[in-house]
Amino acid sequence: MSAAGEIAAAVRSGERSARQVTEEALAEVAGRDGEIHAFLLVLADDALARADAIDQAVAAGHNPGPLAGVPVALKDNLCTRGIPTTCGSKILEGWRPPYDATVVELLRRAGAIVIGKTNLDEFAMGSSTENSAFGPTRNPHCTSRVPGGSSGGSAAAVAAGFTSLGLGSDTGGSIRQPAALCGVVGMKPTYGRVSRYGLVAFASSLDQIGPFANTVADAALLFDVLAQNDPLDSTSLAMPSPATVSSVDEGVEGVRVGVCPDLIEGCAPDVAARVYEAAEALAAHGAKVEEVKVPEFAYGLSAYYIIAPAEASSNLARYDGVRYGLRVDAEDVATMNTATRTAGFGAEVKRRIMLGTYALSAGYYDAYYAQAQRVRTMVMQAFDRAYMSVDVLLGATAPTTAFALGDKVDDPMAMYMNDVCTIPSNLAGHPAISVPFGTGDDGLPVGVQVLAPALQEALLFRVARAVEAAAPPGVSR
Repeated sequence: MSAAGEIAAAVRSGERSARQVTEEALAEVAGRDGEIHAFLLVLADDALARADAIDQAVAAGHNPGPLAGVPVALKDNLCTRGIPTTCGSKILEGWRPPYDATVVELLRRAGAIVIGKTNLDEFAMGSSTENSAFGPTRNPHCTSRVPGGSSGGSAAAVAAGFTSLGLGSDTGGSIRQPAALCGVVGMKPTYGRVSRYGLVAFASSLDQIGPFANTVADAALLFDVLAQNDPLDSTSLAMPSPATVSSVDEGVEGVRVGVCPDLIEGCAPDVAARVYEAAEALAAHGAKVEEVKVPEFAYGLSAYYIIAPAEASSNLARYDGVRYGLRVDAEDVATMNTATRTAGFGAEVKRRIMLGTYALSAGYYDAYYAQAQRVRTMVMQAFDRAYMSVDVLLGATAPTTAFALGDKVDDPMAMYMNDVCTIPSNLAGHPAISVPFGTGDDGLPVGVQVLAPALQEALLFRVARAVEAAAPPGVSR
């Protein structure tokens, strides 16, 4: 599928119709999604009606917006009014939200066309999209491999060419890691830059919505649409977000890039090699490249897997069979609650609820949760020290290329290790982006990660664009 910016320009000029673009996207989905399973729900009628409305606006001389006619895939933990939102879980069976997430409304105002709701690890808990109650998604580049997770459906939809753009949520790397494994661009904004209103919560202090795209410029275009203050979200930043898409090609002359071995060591040799090649390419384009060690990052994984399950145990308490979703009838309320949650939640969600509840319990709160929060502060302070000497950090996104379906489902710790390079940015609330940079020894995509200080999305996109421009050939579709 064409780049989002090109599609929008062609639709606004009348060179192409939004209906034509939408029909092509729906045909791609119908032709191949049976083997990939990126989508849980395809909204063909809604998408075509929306396309016709955009074409009518163009014919009347109106500008439908910066994403006019652009097909977008939505992760199915984003609320859509009157349209099922499952979070990949049986416990939300039959639930149709009475409102749209703020990002969905912003997409509509910008002229985008939602093609459908995409698969995910249940309640965004996982790194492979194998934890969905509705079956796994497969990597478009090799259908025996995972697409990453938890936003694997949106990453696969963009990588397969079903849509030009996708939306995911990133709690510990759930946009960037699948972007790396699927060979697309995936970006996590600064915490608070994008409204979380209507995002079904996993871990509220870590969750952030962000874009998938085929190019850095398209990711910046979508970010600019989404980065708006929202009075419906108390954590939404009140300050305006400067446009980023207009500055992506300004280059990296004089930018100080810190290659972070703590985000490379332990990765597969082919992945590590791509990161160092990206650093050399940035140096060749005028960046000042040096090594910057941040040993505190090694503690991020342990802190995250205390904090995130603790917040999840609180957020998921609302799914009790009383208010909405699945209800398993029983003789009394307590038995009904237990039966509903037993039937409705999958194994990984139950595991994290139990971990989180244990960490928050009276006898263990100080030993686990409070200690994890102290480690989180230590990671934030380590970032601050690193950014005193450099402007951005460079590392791997994922430790390996896409692994085989089923390889890690029975080994939670091995699965959790997929987040080791991405978690630090979530703990600090900083922006980060994964950019495709060639392939590994197996011919599958490798992602290089760029990390920047809070609110420095414009700089992040500039460096990412330079990485993208220097990238060796990737996987052909």
